[in-house]
Amino acid sequence: MAVAPALAPPHEYPTFGLPSGSVRGILSVLICSFFWIVLLFPAGTTITVPLGHFFLLTLVFLAFASHPGTDARTSAVLPWLMRVVFVGGSAAVVAFAIWKDPELAAARLTPGTNEISQWPLLLGCLAGGFGAALFLRFIIGRNHNLFLSIRAWVGTVAMMLLFVETILQFLVLPNVAEKNLEALKIWEGIIIAVVAGYFGSRA
Repeated sequence: MAVAPALAPPHEYPTFGLPSGSVRGILSVLICSFFWIVLLFPAGTTITVPLGHFFLLTLVFLAFASHPGTDARTSAVLPWLMRVVFVGGSAAVVAFAIWKDPELAAARLTPGTNEISQWPLLLGCLAGGFGAALFLRFIIGRNHNLFLSIRAWVGTVAMMLLFVETILQFLVLPNVAEKNLEALKIWEGIIIAVVAGYFGSRA
């Protein structure tokens, strides 16, 4: 009795045609670079890392722990280069900051006490964005063109949001006398949800 040949698994097209893991690597570099800038700021400047960025940092750990796929494109240099940059760069900057002034480094990596109460909302944004992407992937299908298009757009928006956040925190807000804390809370939640959504779509 003849046995039908097994069907090959559907091909998955990475976002922008880049090797698998590249976009997550770029997002991880953008997330880590925010911490680098804070730690390397001149000593006379009062600045701390917003609480929301520590939630984003958990996604960096996820990207570092993820393993590239088995297709040929995963042997490309870019995904591994991104890992070297965000891991090596972070280690170098943290080591330098601690060597230069450990107390200042610790203070800058400690969120403001007025932000601590925001953690349930930020955690909800993280879980919501990640979970929504997983659910959407389950409903539409990992390799469906619609899902791949949505994933590409989410990745693009996530990179843009992280870039705008860096400009906002270091160039705009320092010159604003009265900051709208509620608006900033919503803004941080949107960033976390979108970035987590992309990581969830690739999980």
